[in-house]
Amino acid sequence: MHIGVGLPAMIPGTSPEQLLGWAVQAEESGYASLSVLDRIVYENYEPLVTLAAAAAVTRRIGLATTVLLAATRGTGAVLAKQAASVHRLSGGRLTLGIAVGGREDDYTATGTPYRTRGRDLDTLIGCLRDIWDGGDGPGATGPIGPSLPGGGPSLLIGGHSDAAMRRAARHARGWISGSGSAEPFAARLARLDRAWEDAGRIRRPRVVALAYFALGERAEARAEGYLGGCYGTGPYARRLIGEALTTPEAVAAAADEYARAGCDELVLLPCDPDPHQLTLLTRALGDRLGAA
Repeated sequence: MHIGVGLPAMIPGTSPEQLLGWAVQAEESGYASLSVLDRIVYENYEPLVTLAAAAAVTRRIGLATTVLLAATRGTGAVLAKQAASVHRLSGGRLTLGIAVGGREDDYTATGTPYRTRGRDLDTLIGCLRDIWDGGDGPGATGPIGPSLPGGGPSLLIGGHSDAAMRRAARHARGWISGSGSAEPFAARLARLDRAWEDAGRIRRPRVVALAYFALGERAEARAEGYLGGCYGTGPYARRLIGEALTTPEAVAAAADEYARAGCDELVLLPCDPDPHQLTLLTRALGDRLGAA
């Protein structure tokens, strides 16, 4: 199993120096990827812009959105061009994870419909594929570049609903399992396998899982402060806070558990932008970073 790490781009107050230093340190430490989350109405950095900046200071490490709220980006032509640009400039390192999201204010702020976001995402995915394959976007009179000699970014779909898993099986290379679900990971994988079989897919799906971490002094308080501020006080937020990995033993155990369950990549998302958090995480993982 590969292990990736989230950039602290969602954490309010993260400085550009912290974010770019985190990217460099993660690559030097042997992580498989750098991931970013997405919100519109929040004090965070825009995901694709963030990954472009990270691409400029790294050479090997993968770059991923886990996930991007793609349906807030309009018809898909601009998103296709942005993603293709990051992919080409980074040497083919982008994985585009997308989902519908569940916060209506993000859609209101972008003037995009919330109630039809699932159908709109399906349409958008078709647009992305057409453009990356060299076709024209909606209403365009020619191809929308840059060209992608090695093909477009790998596409993953996030979400725990049956609709999200069916969407992954229809359109994507694999699926992203977020943290905070009341359903065990193994049960989610069983539903994904059924969706894959129903869609007639032969190639095994790539499965990515997300988990939050905070380590060192006041780790639990760090996790609660960030996750409570980002997700509120409802049942989902309480599950996220309760599941946060706050000791080296918990990090190691989670990595082993996900590996046994058949996860292809575990992405560990920070609750604090202090680069010492990444140092502590690397120590906790030990030789697991080189296991893949």
